[in-house]
Amino acid sequence: MAKWVFNYDSGDYEYIENDGFQIDHGDYAYNWDDSEYRRAEERRREEDRMWRGNNDQY
Repeated sequence: MAKWVFNYDSGDYEYIENDGFQIDHGDYAYNWDDSEYRRAEERRREEDRMWRGNNDQY
């Protein structure tokens, strides 16, 4: 699922997938703000640790 994130190369906000694919342009971005994807991944890991009942780092 694409998110509305900042592309540093173009200087604009764009829909970009977590692998860097730009939906509107049909190619890949190499210099973009992926912090929203990193936060979502960290939340997913925290929830997984809570369900597993431990604090193991992986």
